[in-house]
Amino acid sequence: MHRNHAIAGPAALIMALGLIALPAAADAPSIAGTWAASFDSQVGVQTYTYTFKVDGTRLTGQAKSANGEYPIEEGKVDNGSVHFVENMNYQGMALRIVYDGKVVSADEIKFKRDVGGQGGEEFSAKRAK
Repeated sequence: MHRNHAIAGPAALIMALGLIALPAAADAPSIAGTWAASFDSQVGVQTYTYTFKVDGTRLTGQAKSANGEYPIEEGKVDNGSVHFVENMNYQGMALRIVYDGKVVSADEIKFKRDVGGQGGEEFSAKRAK
């Protein structure tokens, strides 16, 4: 019996190319570790050190500045997006600072933060070496 390899050959090639053309999405680099940032704000230049701990999509750690050190709360990382809250005590007042960021590379995260619902700053955090 004669088989028609003219059909099976191209079909196999198309399937192989389909698998090559649809690779699994690359995971964003892990942000676990220490990051540093300095940026202008309404109260002057702010210098921060963030220590991130990642467990799956859960983000915890610390945000440290001249205003104190506060736990990272409501933290989440997902497909290169970063979200967390710093609940700071600023001059005796509770101040909620919401951070949303995007991992740019293994060494940079671009953040936008909202300070007490009044707007805020955009800045980049760099991985501490």
